[in-house]
Amino acid sequence: MHDDHHHHSHDHADGHHHGPNGHHHHPHPVGHNGPVGKPLQWQTPHLPREHAPEPADPRTTDLDLVEVAFLDGFSRAPDPSSFLRLAGIPFLGETADGMRLHLLRVETQDMVDVGAVMPLIGGAGVTYNPLPAKLTSHRRRLAFVYHDGNGQRPLDFSEARLLIDRSAAAEIAMRGQ
Repeated sequence: MHDDHHHHSHDHADGHHHGPNGHHHHPHPVGHNGPVGKPLQWQTPHLPREHAPEPADPRTTDLDLVEVAFLDGFSRAPDPSSFLRLAGIPFLGETADGMRLHLLRVETQDMVDVGAVMPLIGGAGVTYNPLPAKLTSHRRRLAFVYHDGNGQRPLDFSEARLLIDRSAAAEIAMRGQ
């Protein structure tokens, strides 16, 4: 396994030469920041510590890719039931502690973040900033809504795939009636 980070410099469209870590290497005096009035880069507001990104676990990265593939395929599937079976999502699932869950619905949601609010110092309101295009984020949420006998219980992709699949046994029992 090797990573694809190549450390060589490139010339950018702005005519400036950037080194391996993106810093400018040209003979201007210290403090030269590019054209006046144009920010060099947008700063992402610092989020509170509980929003800090978790260290990337390759398994979660792989799961994210599988989840994205599921979302893309499921939205176009002519036979959603067969697609769910192929993806290992049980119609009748059982939790590790023996609770039976019946799949009612698959929910997908598209979300696009286009602005950010920051609390003002002293707690007297917030400042609002629309996000520049490169900071807008597109996210998709996927939930499998099961009924647990008392009410609805939404599970995410990994939780639904962890259920013990009892669907086949239930279908055999249905046919026998």
